[in-house]
Amino acid sequence: MAYNLVVNQPFAMSREDGRVHSNPPAPASRWTMHNPPNPRILVAVPIFNEGKTVDAVLGKILSFARDVLVVDDGSSDETPTRLKSFGNLHVVTHPTNRGYGAALISAFAFCVNPPAGVGPFDGLVTLDCDGQHEPERIDLVAQHLRDADIVSASRYLSDFPENDSAPADRRRVNAAITEKLNKALELQLTDAFCGFKAYRKSALSLLKITEPGWGMPLQVWVQAARLGLKIHEVPIPRIYLDPNRTFGTGLTDADSRMRYYNWVIEDALSSEFPQRPKAARESSAGLASTSAG
Repeated sequence: MAYNLVVNQPFAMSREDGRVHSNPPAPASRWTMHNPPNPRILVAVPIFNEGKTVDAVLGKILSFARDVLVVDDGSSDETPTRLKSFGNLHVVTHPTNRGYGAALISAFAFCVNPPAGVGPFDGLVTLDCDGQHEPERIDLVAQHLRDADIVSASRYLSDFPENDSAPADRRRVNAAITEKLNKALELQLTDAFCGFKAYRKSALSLLKITEPGWGMPLQVWVQAARLGLKIHEVPIPRIYLDPNRTFGTGLTDADSRMRYYNWVIEDALSSEFPQRPKAARESSAGLASTSAG
């Protein structure tokens, strides 16, 4: 299976197309491709108990991409049976449910080090299997990898006529966490949590993601900013097919999710990997010595 991402026209950045954020403000490094001039992109879908939607969503994804990976994160419903009906998928199966972040960690590893006879890939697109992300926008998101290391879709960057209203608690949590990341990392994100993303393989090779839960994207942002990766946001419609979706044990209410997400950010910020920029380290050292004196 080979999926060549073809961009017929040079991409011109505009406010309508999205925005680019850099930390530091430098252009992305030259994209070294295994498959020039058109990159080969792996599309990965984390799945857990999505038996009701998996046929429709994967069928549509396969109409827009040929290299598709499903990470089945320990599904206990009919999902494993439904996956067997697709003969043109790569599948990684977790024996037990490890978490959303763990599923994406497996997707990252598959893209960077695919099995013998598979790939090589130049980049990765991730999207969810609950119908919130439209597969026809895969190229729209992936094409920006020519100008950025990480491309993240945003449900709050532009107003689409078809936008659904976000559940109030999710909007509040997203806004607060996005603001915290922007202040801590000097970014200008509008949507910290959207799972529709694209990554250069070279960027994935630099990341060391360990967070297995829903907060995994927050660890990605901290590491990406500290590594100086170029980040680009692109707008997508805001679609909520199941506004009552739960987040699992211990995260049933907004306050518990806020505590967890804040913990993930603080843990990532305190990590020795990757090293903070020299200016930030010197600034912290100066503040420490002043307060100690």
